[in-house]
Amino acid sequence: MKQTESISGHDLREMFATATSWLEKSAPEVDALNVFPVPDGDTGTNMLLTMRSTVEEAHRSPDGSVSAMVKAMSKGALMGARGNSGVILSQIWRGMAQSLDDKEVLTGKDLAEALVKASETAYKGLSNPVEGTILTVIKDAAAAAKAQAESSQNDLISVLEAAVNAASESVANTPNLLPVLREAGVVDAGGQGLYTILEGALRHLRGEREQMQFRKPQMITSNIPVATGVPHISTEDEIPFGYCTEFLLKGEQINPDKLRTKLEKKGVSLIVVGDEVTARVHIHTLDPGHVLSYAASLGTLHQVSIRNMDEQHHDFLEMQKERLVAVDTAIIAVASGEGLSDVFKSLGATAIVHGGQTMNPSTKELLNAVEAVASDKVILLPNNKNIVTTAQQVKSLTKKTVAVVPSEAIPQGVAALLSFDYEADFESNVENMTKAKSSVKSIEITRSVRATTLNGLHIKKKQAIGLLDDRLIAADDDTAKALDKVLDKVDLNTAEVVTIYYGSDTKEADAETVGNGIREKHPHLQVEVVKGGQPHYDYIVSVE
Repeated sequence: MKQTESISGHDLREMFATATSWLEKSAPEVDALNVFPVPDGDTGTNMLLTMRSTVEEAHRSPDGSVSAMVKAMSKGALMGARGNSGVILSQIWRGMAQSLDDKEVLTGKDLAEALVKASETAYKGLSNPVEGTILTVIKDAAAAAKAQAESSQNDLISVLEAAVNAASESVANTPNLLPVLREAGVVDAGGQGLYTILEGALRHLRGEREQMQFRKPQMITSNIPVATGVPHISTEDEIPFGYCTEFLLKGEQINPDKLRTKLEKKGVSLIVVGDEVTARVHIHTLDPGHVLSYAASLGTLHQVSIRNMDEQHHDFLEMQKERLVAVDTAIIAVASGEGLSDVFKSLGATAIVHGGQTMNPSTKELLNAVEAVASDKVILLPNNKNIVTTAQQVKSLTKKTVAVVPSEAIPQGVAALLSFDYEADFESNVENMTKAKSSVKSIEITRSVRATTLNGLHIKKKQAIGLLDDRLIAADDDTAKALDKVLDKVDLNTAEVVTIYYGSDTKEADAETVGNGIREKHPHLQVEVVKGGQPHYDYIVSVE
């Protein structure tokens, strides 16, 4: 295995020049990862332009030492930073420059220490650091590099390999840390961009420049089961994004910390980086005039950029529609709870409308979902008896062909979706899905909102009650016992699969205990326990 003990400043510059070319190959794919609710430009393009400025400044450095070269690269990154991701990238270079001050050459240990300092500096530059972003990726890469440096006899290649491998795993994990990524079915764009840069640098160090001409960077996929490209349709009024405002401030005795404090109340996604003579500012604000006016009182403004993010978000949604894989028929399901939403996504639902019991979506909300999907044929799964009629109203309000499979409970919707055949025509699918919804028994365990007597049951307020296909048949002070009573009314000898979706107020351990109890009583059954996360219902159970 090839080893490299150290490299010069010129080698470092060429290494990241190669990395920049490597990023350029995948910039459009990184751009496509941008997700609501932060339509902050094009991440891949912004990082590419920042890296180009970084390398261009390095070529101007007359000093070939590592310290001088990285200092020049840090300056180039700051001056050319674009977008949120570009500014954070400039902070990474700033931290590296601080760590590598007075270094003639770069060793594995030096690189590890520089990455750790880069991570610390990047976090400090943000007023509200968010995990599941490029920040997490640089932190994880730095930690792996440091651990490797301590056990690799200072080999530069093995240290960078450790950083790249950790960055890949970190990018794949970002949807676990940031719900908006999980909903969209993508990894963090900035994290992907950073991984690509580090991978390009590593390939150069290994001497793989010739092979890189015929390859493209790897796009990391999530390590959790998500349905890529599945939009989550919000039922809330949209909040304006405002303006993405960026500028370079030059002056004397600039205090970046004081500037950051002053601007924190004027917007969000604030980043202020720099020193006493030059500061780069990035902020999302509804009033860029106030921000610029204050900054102008401190010095001169340069490279001012103001972008309307509402228009940008609209353009992004249109772009995403074009990028979506064309499907003949789109399926829209109504569900509440992250777990249930994930179930429908994983089974092929094109979009999820948030709603259910006590949260019935309106006709307009369902119509908006229909218009948002990139198909002219749509099947609606209301998954609640109170939503079926509302869903039927949508058919006359759109030019698209819409059919409603009248699923009245979550298990019916799941059964219907499982029967969808991508090779069948629209009418056949609607017919088959409607038949399939009736093939399951639906059990719901919830709490009574009042004391009453119904179906011969004397029910106390807040007592656990059990419904079988929407008919109240059991009550008990204990939710698990209420479920047992309902299951006793079902012929489980002819059943094959029981799926238990436990709610947001139910502990996983309790749900597993319930599942184990059913397995012991009925060993022939396949019993699955799934986190539904639904409100109001402790358990929703499918028997098929």
